[in-house]
Amino acid sequence: MAGDVEVTGRRGSEPGPVGSYASIAVYERFRLLNGRFRRAALVIATMSLGWYSVYVGLSAFARDFMGRTVAGHVNVALLLGVLQILSTFALAWAYVAYARRRLDPLAGELR
Repeated sequence: MAGDVEVTGRRGSEPGPVGSYASIAVYERFRLLNGRFRRAALVIATMSLGWYSVYVGLSAFARDFMGRTVAGHVNVALLLGVLQILSTFALAWAYVAYARRRLDPLAGELR
């Protein structure tokens, strides 16, 4: 167990692994890295959840619009569903590109 003295060799009142990272938190580069990560995560999560909420809202309240035929047996709902999947991959790719360009160099400096 994580809190057992026998396994970890620590008592509950001693600082845990979080305390071992406290020394790096004073560096300006770490705060910059942390801020960039938080902003990127917030933007990606907001875009992803917002787009999904629009899709669910349209599915629930705009049935006539979602049922419109686009081509053959493909309707707007199916098209937007496929765009949901594609946008998930696009956002993941965008985050990876951002992390390589803006986060990884800072993390490398801190190591």
